[in-house]
Amino acid sequence: MTFSTVIDPASNLGVGVAFTDRLGGVSEAPHDSLDLGRPGVDPSVDENVAIVGAAIGCQNLAMCSQVHGTHVVTVDASYPFLGVRRGPAPEADAMVCVDLGMALVIRVADCVPVLLADPKRRVIGAAHAGRVGLLAGVLHETVEAMRGMGARDITAWIGPHVCASCYEVPPQMAEDAWSLIPATRGRSARGTPAIDLGEGAQAALIADGVRVTRCDPCTSCDPRFFSYRRDQGRTGRQAGVIWLDSAEPWRVSPPELNFAVASQ
Repeated sequence: MTFSTVIDPASNLGVGVAFTDRLGGVSEAPHDSLDLGRPGVDPSVDENVAIVGAAIGCQNLAMCSQVHGTHVVTVDASYPFLGVRRGPAPEADAMVCVDLGMALVIRVADCVPVLLADPKRRVIGAAHAGRVGLLAGVLHETVEAMRGMGARDITAWIGPHVCASCYEVPPQMAEDAWSLIPATRGRSARGTPAIDLGEGAQAALIADGVRVTRCDPCTSCDPRFFSYRRDQGRTGRQAGVIWLDSAEPWRVSPPELNFAVASQ
């Protein structure tokens, strides 16, 4: 498999960052092939999750049931949806964690995956920031939850999402978004009102004192990605994945995997 972006923890103060694309999995059309959308329900998705885990060297992948809200959950060894454990995933749109040996996975198909870390204090977070969650403050809530766990110097990575040129919305919806986060002001390829989720996410993070790195090609423009808009709702999900490195035995680095290394 490949990632659209991967930053090895060895070069990133012990924090691993990856954004998947739709390539290199086992799911069949129209969700071909690395669909991560329904773990615990679709066996092919479970196999794809295992593929991602092998690629990063960690099979303890934590996920939540995303509902376009602002709730943040803490992931620890007792989390109900972790690795091969397939209990009910908590409803949330962000996760935070201080433990080694697990990875946080946030799934998207046009919304913005945001991964966050304070390497010195070993706190990580992952957030799903679509239009509704972004405007409601999911990124602020995630940053606050991380700071409540001791984080102080936070960096965020913004992953692939639909660009403003492809995210045309009704004029009133656009005005409502622009009034809340002015940086979301955009125009579609047709010159109509649009929402710029990437600029909005970046502005929200900077306002909270977070450094931002963007690794965010457009999911609708680029066929490597699943896109809810482009595929008219019949699509899978890619993901952002963040984890902390350690010397524990579970970590491996399969040499045959093709990692596209992001510049920082």
